[in-house]
Amino acid sequence: MIFLRSALYQILFLPWTLFIGIVTLPLLFAAPRRWLQYIAAFWLEGALLMQRVVLGLSFEVRGLENLPKSGAILAAKHQSAWETMVFHRLVGDPAFILKKELLRLPVIGWYMYRTEQIPIDRAAGGSALKHMLDRSRRALGQGRALIIFPEGTRQPPGKAGRYHSGIYKLYAALDVPVAPIAHNSGIFWPRNAFLRHPGRITLQILPPIPPGLGREAFMTRLQDEIETTTRALERAAGFVDKSVG
Repeated sequence: MIFLRSALYQILFLPWTLFIGIVTLPLLFAAPRRWLQYIAAFWLEGALLMQRVVLGLSFEVRGLENLPKSGAILAAKHQSAWETMVFHRLVGDPAFILKKELLRLPVIGWYMYRTEQIPIDRAAGGSALKHMLDRSRRALGQGRALIIFPEGTRQPPGKAGRYHSGIYKLYAALDVPVAPIAHNSGIFWPRNAFLRHPGRITLQILPPIPPGLGREAFMTRLQDEIETTTRALERAAGFVDKSVG
């Protein structure tokens, strides 16, 4: 049953994505960024509906009172593709810091470019950092929230990747709070896997870390808060890390 549900979701999701991308393509070249973000939010609602109805997969958000209204960085745990989608529901006009290669994707990459997402060219060295900071300041000035996945790549449940220093460079240079975000999406939406499991993902927004901490204190606090809360959410969902013990 899980296989059939997962297959049906893919059968519906891919045409839905292509349909929205192609039908709204004329707007891509003329509409303001916010209009395109509304289109992305509409696409997301369709995807979330498919997840609920077809996959039996829903989600809840805890700690909304900790979500900064604007002018902040949201640093999220990275376990699956699911959390790359949901932020249009949370903040409306997100500015993702993402790999430059994603802009090369047909249609989706074009929308990323026109909605002024922030690509990082890891091979460019210091110039990449300057570009990221300049674009990030502009996004904050527009009242947008910056979204970053400090681990860079998806990690399976029970595991923590290396938290890259780019998050601290943003935090220190922009002098804004960072809200850690934990979740357990990887239990239901495994990375690099076809199957999607029914259940209820929990995403928890933790109190923002105020500006002003040194690098070691900030990085330790960020990772500890995200990973500790993620492990608790995983256990609450019934996940047992077989690699421990």
